Amino acid sequence: MQMPKRVIGVHVGKSRFQSGWPKVLSVPANSDMDLIPKLGKLFFVSQQNKTNQAVEVIESDNNVSCKDGFDAMSAGTKVQPDHLVIMVNGIIGSAADWGYAAKQFVKRLPDKVIVHCSECNSATLTFDGVDRMGERLAEEVMAITKRWPEVSKISFVAHSLGGLVARYAIGRLYENFPVIGLSGSNGNDASNSEQCHEQLYEARIAGLQPINFITVATPHLGSRGHRQLPLLCGLPFLERSASQTAHWIAGRSGKHLFLTDNDDGETPLLLRMVNDSKDIKFISALGSFKRRVAYANANYDHMVGWGTSSIRRQHELPNSNLLSEDEKYPHIVYVEQGQQEADEAVQKGTPSVVAPEDFEEEMIRGLTQKPWERVDVKSYWLNSDGADVVLHMIDNFLL
Repeated sequence: MQMPKRVIGVHVGKSRFQSGWPKVLSVPANSDMDLIPKLGKLFFVSQQNKTNQAVEVIESDNNVSCKDGFDAMSAGTKVQPDHLVIMVNGIIGSAADWGYAAKQFVKRLPDKVIVHCSECNSATLTFDGVDRMGERLAEEVMAITKRWPEVSKISFVAHSLGGLVARYAIGRLYENFPVIGLSGSNGNDASNSEQCHEQLYEARIAGLQPINFITVATPHLGSRGHRQLPLLCGLPFLERSASQTAHWIAGRSGKHLFLTDNDDGETPLLLRMVNDSKDIKFISALGSFKRRVAYANANYDHMVGWGTSSIRRQHELPNSNLLSEDEKYPHIVYVEQGQQEADEAVQKGTPSVVAPEDFEEEMIRGLTQKPWERVDVKSYWLNSDGADVVLHMIDNFLL
């Protein structure tokens, strides 16, 4: 049964009942819009002219024609954002998980970003496996870019399993986009001062310039191994049992998280995703973003270990007793700027056979071919309880 459509406005500034406030478009429940199913939620800002400083954050349901809605609500200004932010939920999650953060992004970055909360992988669909979810997300992103042809930049903000799904999707969406550049002629040439056109290429994700790739409590190294699933208290017999039974609870996603999948005799998917394959350029796509950021809970996260979410070896983790010294971001306890692994430590492609005890090291070496910023936080959730963490994301977000 098709649910009624809705559009929600969150007002900041003068009264929304004042004269001239843009009307919110409504779409009938049976409206036949040209969108794929479960296209997600879009958040953007409609701003009046400068004499009327009212700002409205608009949440649009998945079948609302958001492009038309924005134009109608802009009241003639038509200042349109050029940066698309894709937010991806984790296991058993939904687009609603990112509702608070999405609204904060568009309220604090008016006329800069359009935020799309993905809804193609929710509830039990998150048991389908990282690859199938990644394929769906890639299709969803392509559909969104067609709805917003004016955007030129793209960023991802993903939670938990959603970070792995986003990494798979960007591999699918990665391409070397041809651009026309100017190249100087040879110094011995009499026409040295002249410029000639040369075909150049730029890395693009879904045809857009990749800017930020941000994960929050994502098990980048999977859930296999010592304390990567804190709920098991690091007890070896529980960890072994979890690896053997995870698929009973979380389907193919459980196999991927515990690296027990061996489809067609291949190495586990998460191990393959730390390098480029012949079909999917996983690491090239990740490296194309200007920033890669891993937010990790330093304590009290029972589902995702600190090491796996911050892509560190156990001995590299900061002192867990660190206390926040920043009044603006009280949940942030440690920030580490990205550093690239030494050349001799960089993995030159995943070996065809890797012993299970070496999985974690192979993934760390593969993923750190590109530098990451690590942000360690005290346990929080994505709602207002972690408002300062969301603010930290926004304050450091590259536009």
